[in-house]
Amino acid sequence: MERLPDQLQENLRLVFVGTAASTRSADLGHYYAHPGNRFWRTIHHVGLTPRRYEPREFPALLELGIGFTDLCKSGAGMDHEALAFPVDIPAFREKIRRYRPKTIAFTSKKAASLFYGRPTKAITLGRQPSSEGFPEIFVLASPSGAASGSWSIRPWQELADWAKRI
Repeated sequence: MERLPDQLQENLRLVFVGTAASTRSADLGHYYAHPGNRFWRTIHHVGLTPRRYEPREFPALLELGIGFTDLCKSGAGMDHEALAFPVDIPAFREKIRRYRPKTIAFTSKKAASLFYGRPTKAITLGRQPSSEGFPEIFVLASPSGAASGSWSIRPWQELADWAKRI
């Protein structure tokens, strides 16, 4: 059972990819729903959206070419709780190949480390080397309030600058 359904369609310009839904997001059915999460104010601040959207408005971002998914669809909560549930990277890769977004952005180093199969400390923020047959990939600093100590807006701005050109 998916705790928070994907928000995807073909040929989006950008898909945000989280590790798993937070408990609050899963309960409400809205991506990045916790009030302490920086996601919504950040995507507006860097220019990815024309105004600040509320979490309940996430479906409207499809009109802007922006979608959402998570690597772990059956778990929810902090990473250590959610990741007690399966993460199916081959299924994620197939989903991305099927929908063909121009860019994907992992919203944490943890999500990227699961995708790449490398330790979190080996993951760098920002644009990643290209992978043939796959969209451009960015790794963003986690917008979660729990990750405040490692917050940086720089990779989010880099993503926004890139997205303006596509």
